Order: sequence, then C-alpha cells, then structure tokens
Amino acid sequence: MKKILIFISLIFFIASCNQVNIDNPEITKAELREHIEFLASDSLKGRLPGTPEGLVAAQYIGNKLEQFGFTPIADNGYQYFDVVTEVIAGDKNNLEFGDFVGTLNDDFIPYNYSANQTVEANVIFAGYGFDIETDNIKWNDYKDLDITGKWIMILRADPELDNPDSEFIRYSNERSKVLTAKDNGAAGVLLVSGYELDKSDELTKLEKDQTESNLGIPVFHIKRDIADKILLKSGKTIADLEEQLNKNMIPNSFDCNTILKATSDVNFKKVKTQNVVAMLPGNDPILKDEFIVIGGHYDHLGLGGPSTSSRMPDSIAVHFGADDNASGIASIIEIAEKLADNKSHLQRSVIIIAFGAEEIGTIGSKFFTSNPVVDLKQIKAMVNIDMVGRLKESKDLFVGGVGTSVESENILNNLVEGRDLKLGISYNGFGPSDHSAFYVEDIPVFFFSTGAHSDYHTPFDVIDKLNFEGLKVLTDYIYDLSIEILNRDQILTFQESGPKGRSTAPTRGSKVKLGIMPNFGKSDNNGLRIDGVTPGGAAYKGGLLKNDVIVAIEGKSIHNIYEYMSRMGALKPGQTITIDVMREEKKEVFIIQLDE
Repeated sequence: MKKILIFISLIFFIASCNQVNIDNPEITKAELREHIEFLASDSLKGRLPGTPEGLVAAQYIGNKLEQFGFTPIADNGYQYFDVVTEVIAGDKNNLEFGDFVGTLNDDFIPYNYSANQTVEANVIFAGYGFDIETDNIKWNDYKDLDITGKWIMILRADPELDNPDSEFIRYSNERSKVLTAKDNGAAGVLLVSGYELDKSDELTKLEKDQTESNLGIPVFHIKRDIADKILLKSGKTIADLEEQLNKNMIPNSFDCNTILKATSDVNFKKVKTQNVVAMLPGNDPILKDEFIVIGGHYDHLGLGGPSTSSRMPDSIAVHFGADDNASGIASIIEIAEKLADNKSHLQRSVIIIAFGAEEIGTIGSKFFTSNPVVDLKQIKAMVNIDMVGRLKESKDLFVGGVGTSVESENILNNLVEGRDLKLGISYNGFGPSDHSAFYVEDIPVFFFSTGAHSDYHTPFDVIDKLNFEGLKVLTDYIYDLSIEILNRDQILTFQESGPKGRSTAPTRGSKVKLGIMPNFGKSDNNGLRIDGVTPGGAAYKGGLLKNDVIVAIEGKSIHNIYEYMSRMGALKPGQTITIDVMREEKKEVFIIQLDE
C-alpha cells in the first residue's frame, strides 16, 4: 500500500509540472539540481527499466518537454519496447536415464538458446563436435554416424587450449557446435567440460539474451560425472576421451548405448519500458525536414544486485545514478528549454530522446534506430550526453565521435575558445553508449562525458558529489554546439571513424586481451603494476598508462598477478568493464572495452 501511495504522489507531482511555464529559459545550476534531485531521489529507486519508478522518471522528462512546447511523437511521446531482465530455468527441466534422475543446477542446466522441448533418444558421443574440412584441418566427428533424432554429447572448447593462434578456435564456439550437430540431424546436444578446460567443472550460468532466440533443439551443459555415467557401458570416461582426442588429434565417436530423456524449460522474464521522444520543428521551409537528435539515457541499476552491472553486486541498495545518467538528462532538459525559448530562430528540427534500457545493452537507442519515427536519412547528427556531472579540476570534457564528420573537430575547437573547458577528443564513432546506434546508420555523432569515477555503478553515485558549476559550463557549451549544427547552411559531412561494431574475429574464448605488459616480479599484494601498454590495445584506448597499478576489475579486488589472471579469465571478448587503478597515489576508474 505504501508503494502505491508513493507512486500516486509522484504522478500528481508530475502532473503539476504541466501547469508551469518557462519562467527562466537560461541554463541554471538551480534547475540542473532540481532535475537531478528528482531523478536521483530515494523515491525513484534507481530508475530500473520496467519498474513503476522507471516509468515515473520517463513521465517526468516527457512532461517537461511538453511543457516547453515540444510535440510528443511516437505513441504520445513514448516509444514502448520489451526487454529481457532475466533468463530462468523453469521447473519443468528434467534429465534422466536408467535409474538416474538429475538435479537442475547441480547436475545439469539448459543454455539460454535451448529450445523448450522433450527428447527421448539414444546418446552418441561425438568428440569436439567438429565437421571441418580446410587446407590445414580435416576433422569430422560425424563421419559414418547416423545421428538423426539422437542426443549428441560433445566436449566444449577444442584440443589446442594452450595455442592462442589455433585454427580450431573459429570452430570451438558452442552455438556453432550445436548448429553443426543440428545440421547433421541431432535432436539435442549435451555439452560437457573436459578436465583440461575446467578442472572445477562449474556449470555455466543462464545469461540474459535480448534476442530471446533458440537454436531449435534442446541444449544442456552437464557435469563430467553425469557424462561418465552415460558413458558407463562403453568403459570410457570424459578424462580418458579428452586425453585421447588431444593426443591423437583424430575423431573418436561412438554410440553410448544409453537412452536419455530430457526436457528443456527456459523462460525469458520480460518487462515493458520506453524511450521518451519529442520534437521541436524548425522554421526553414526546406531544412525543417532535417533533424538533429539530442539524447541520453535515463535508466539506471535500480537496487543493484548480481543480475545488474553493479560494481558492488552483493550490496542491495538504491543505485541513485546521479551522474549516470541523471546529470545527462538534466543537461538535456535544460538545453531543450532554452531551444524552445529560441524556437523561432531554429532552421532544422530537433528531436529530444531520453533512452530507456541503456544499462542493459543500449537497447533503447537500438530500438529507436530499428523502429524510427522519422526517416533516419533525415537525421543529420546525434548528440549523446552521458555522465557529465563530475567535471574535474583539470576541466577535461571527453568528446567522442569527433571523427564521424569532416567538420566536427573545427566546430568543437572554435566553440570551446574562452570557456573553462579542456577537450579530450576521441575520433571513433563506436563506443559503449547510445550514440553507437546512430553511428552505424552513417549519422555523425558527438558523445559528451566527464568520465568514470570510483562511485560509478555503486550506491555512492549521489547528487552531493556532483560539480554543478562544471555541469552548467559544459551544458552551455553543448547548447551552443546544438545551435551551430541546427542552423548551419550545410549538413555535417559523415565519414567513417573506427569500426561500426565489435570485431567478429575468432578469439580463444577464455583469454581476453587487455593490452598491457603486467609486472611479473615480486608482489607486495597491493595490486598489479602495469609495466607497459600496447598502442592501439584496449588498455591504451581506455586511458591506462605505464606504472598504473590495477587494484580492481569490475569492482573485484586485485592484489597480485594471479588474481589479475583469474579475474580476466572470467571476462569475455568485447565486454565493457571497469578497471580501478592507483595513479600517483590517487584512485581512478576507467571504462574499458575489451578487444574481440
């Protein structure tokens, strides 16, 4: 009842905002604070997508824009979409053979791409599940086997785990193995970890998958001792078979003579969330049909926990997200208000978008570009404002995407003259925020941020730690940039600057590359010192330097090289992570996108 009353009171508060006119169109510290106080309040509980509090945050933004004279577009100013918040192994999961009945999460677990089906059939052991014929490799685990309608049991990974340049890597992806088995007629797949791959034999975790796709057949990860029970009639064990395959490098497939019945039950827990979308029309008879998008995400991590990207996953508490990204939304609202007051002077039209579900994969921006409410070809630039509340004493303002138009750098440099700002420029258009969805559509982008900090993705990202003087200075700057590109005679000239997505090059799954030379000498257990940074690598791009001391990865402590290697081994290629370092006795946090 208390939650309902809070929600109703918030709705009444928002409704009252519609009665307010634009009293002060100028960008002010007081109004910036007012927006953040609301968005990063206890009552909004971290603005988690799909929650009543997340909806209230969206309505706050939408009502402000409408109050300023913006026209709501899409569905009355909201663009709704579903997101997967959790993948759950349901209670129908079952695996049994002979007198054995498996226990979910102890003996077996379905994969998130497993089809919800029941299969009762014989089990065939098919080595690593390869069907390869190249100039250098000829390995077919299915040769002379009739596997139609059968369960296929295969080893994860490949026989050359110690070779980072192995040609088997491109064939070791588990989804690819499942598809190969399916193509050969398999009705289901049982994946098992060899001893060399995983001595502890941990079952995989069900991971969120926004595609909600499956591969058409049931797929399970089973423990080695369960696999050995299935193999009992053959007189062989997984350890024996792995050793033989890795030594002889030739297939060794056979019928296990065991009938197995299993049911896969994978459920995608979904919630509805939304983008906030509103437009202010331009005045030029021709240019008004061209659009500049100004946007940023309003969602955050709610109460945190292990299912989120909280850097304190064991702490269930409000993750206020004052900087990430209430600061960016406050900046956008103030820019929108000032643009509305000067609407008679705007040549092009401006679209304001507050994106939902950025924190779980930039889903809102991807949904918008996949389901645009205007012609994407008429969007001539996108300005993304994300984490701009902590301008440091050095006055460094990071600007990404500067290479995505021929004119961007000159415009930015001309506008920064006379301001108490120092630009840190990155030319790449692709990055871990909402501008990337526009860059891949050949739209010039600008990405503004004051950078990460030790409170990033923790409950300590609170309003009292924001620099409101700095927020006002940079918001004025972004406003002037917006006016420049809205009113310039010629559109910005798009050019590619960096890849338009993550690399798909094959990589050893359990070995990601940070691009540093770690110190292998005697450890004082106070972290891992970086002895060198590889130019062009993930660490280099993310800002790490020689002599930095890594003390945490994803909020988990690093005391020595062994802990560093263990933490890195749990990461995935292409993943975006945080790294805490000590630099000249000062702790700093960097957001790093691992190479793939």
